[in-house]
Amino acid sequence: SDQTNKMSTGIIGTDQEEDAPAEEEQEEEEEEEEEDMVDPLETIRAKCEQAEHCVHYKERLEVCEARVSSRSNTVEDCTEELFDFLHARDHCVSHKLFHNVK
Repeated sequence: SDQTNKMSTGIIGTDQEEDAPAEEEQEEEEEEEEEDMVDPLETIRAKCEQAEHCVHYKERLEVCEARVSSRSNTVEDCTEELFDFLHARDHCVSHKLFHNVK
């Protein structure tokens, strides 16, 4: 009975030790696969930010951010400029994104 417990413990311990490296290798492979994948939404957003219509709103946002950050005591924030920029970018993205979705 003691020998059976020792043997079964040894077998279980061996199985766990053998599974651990295999699991680590599998996790490493999954991480490598994730690095290779690129989110098409991020790619399209980057392209749309360079579009003439979006550049105008991005410049307005940057000017506002510079103005606000140059002042130490101000109640102004750039919410309106940010929303205008995001709206323009998302409008551009909406036209391009669904052409890539299958």
